[in-house]
Amino acid sequence: MSKAAWQKKQVIIDEIKEKLEKAQSAVVIDYMGITVAQADAMRKKLREADVDYTVYKNTLVKRAIQGTDFESLEPVLEGPSAVAISYEDATAPARVLNEVIEEYKKMEFKAGIVEGDFFDKDGISQIAKIPSRETLIAKFMGSIQSPITNFARVLNQIAEQQGGADGQQEAAAE
Repeated sequence: MSKAAWQKKQVIIDEIKEKLEKAQSAVVIDYMGITVAQADAMRKKLREADVDYTVYKNTLVKRAIQGTDFESLEPVLEGPSAVAISYEDATAPARVLNEVIEEYKKMEFKAGIVEGDFFDKDGISQIAKIPSRETLIAKFMGSIQSPITNFARVLNQIAEQQGGADGQQEAAAE
C-alpha cells in the first residue's frame, strides 16, 4: 500500500476516533435492502435527531475502535455496516433507526454501545423503546405537577372553609 493511500485511510481512522471520543452512544446496523430514497429519508430523520450516520469500511472502524470503549463492537463489523453516533441523547440512534427499521422492514441492528455499555442486537432493540430525555422529563414533570396541584386545591378549600367559619363566628359575636 502506498504512503498516500495509507495517509488517506489514517485520516478516516482519526475522524472515527474523534467522533467516538465525544459520543454518548454508537449503534451499528446492517443497512442493506433500502432504496436511495429511503436512505435519504432515514438520513434526514437522523440529522433532525442530531445523530451522525456514516457508512465506513469495517477495517477502518476496527482500527479506530482499538483500545476504546467501543472495542467490543469489533465482532459485529462484518458485512455491510453503518454507524450512527449521538453526542447528546444516548438513545437517539437506536430510537430513530428502530422507527426506520419498522417502517421499511429491511435493515436490522447489529449491536451498539450506549453510555459505555455494550448491547447486542436484542439489547439495542430494547434501548430503542426508551423515550427521549425530553419526553421522560415532560412525563416526570407532569406526574409531580398533578399531586402538587391537587394539594394546592385541598389547601385552598380548607382555607375557604375556615374563612367561612370565621365569618360566621364574627357575625354571631356582633
